[in-house]
Amino acid sequence: MPRQARIDAPGALHHVIVRGIERRTIFKDNIDQDAFLQRLGNILSDTKTSCFAWALIPNHFHLLLRSGSQPLSTVMRRLLTGHAMSFNRRHHRSGQLFQNRYKSILCQEETYLLELIRYIHLNPLRARLVTDIDKLDRYPFSGHGVLVGKMKNDWQETAYVLNLFGDQKTEARARYKAYVSEGIEKGKRPDLTGGGLIRSSGGWSVIKSVRQANIHSKSDERILGDSDFVDDVLKAADESLQRRYYLKAKGWDQDRLAEKSARLYGLEPKQLYTPGKQPAKVKARSVFCYWATAELGITMTQLARLLKISQPAVSICVRRGEQIVLAEGFRIMDE
Repeated sequence: MPRQARIDAPGALHHVIVRGIERRTIFKDNIDQDAFLQRLGNILSDTKTSCFAWALIPNHFHLLLRSGSQPLSTVMRRLLTGHAMSFNRRHHRSGQLFQNRYKSILCQEETYLLELIRYIHLNPLRARLVTDIDKLDRYPFSGHGVLVGKMKNDWQETAYVLNLFGDQKTEARARYKAYVSEGIEKGKRPDLTGGGLIRSSGGWSVIKSVRQANIHSKSDERILGDSDFVDDVLKAADESLQRRYYLKAKGWDQDRLAEKSARLYGLEPKQLYTPGKQPAKVKARSVFCYWATAELGITMTQLARLLKISQPAVSICVRRGEQIVLAEGFRIMDE
């Protein structure tokens, strides 16, 4: 069965779970974990991605992210590739480090944000890396300690979360910790990480009542939210896909897009594929990269091969191109 495409959009909330291949260790010591967190912080800052919760376990990790200027796929590719290369080099190994694709679940923020923060931050306690909630306060490889003020980093989104618990920081931290403590007895939460119908409908209790009432419920394994939320997300994703089909049906492909981008700056299309840092060429190439990814769904990997540049360089072009298109009011076609 073909795997489904990931669903993403700027501002989307994602619960990301990554496991080591065959559930093997991906963090052997504090040095691995510290290097991972430094890399994560740099990428979050670079891509304007928000992180609300995180937890590192020896053989897996959890992140709760809100997409920023770059798609989740870009964030995760940079994070996983960088960590795998660093880990393999440091521990004199080669080959795959992570299990298949990472798992990402698009989440309904108003319903599940706090539940997911609590679930993720209790992972070290459930994994018996710490013995109680007070020890969790000082566990350095979870975002919980940062929220209660015992640990520090400069990239975790703490103000937004604490404001949900009160206006005064001290009081908000106490309420947050009490909320997390209440979740200990809940144990594992299959309704947050289990099957698609369970997640999309809001848990087993909702599933049972819906089935008893013989009501059809929209669901999707990639989404955590109520039926209306799932329906809205899938419609938005479908509209994006239809947009790509529409453009392709109108004859828009890589070559025509290159011609359009080049002509905006008085260049020939072939000039986009040759090295050079002339301002016009840089702008035209950036617009081309942005439209290629946003409108035609061409991947950054494909663009890197096409333009003979690195993927990070493509990522920079896409960001610059988005800014140019917005500032200049460029459109791929008049509709």
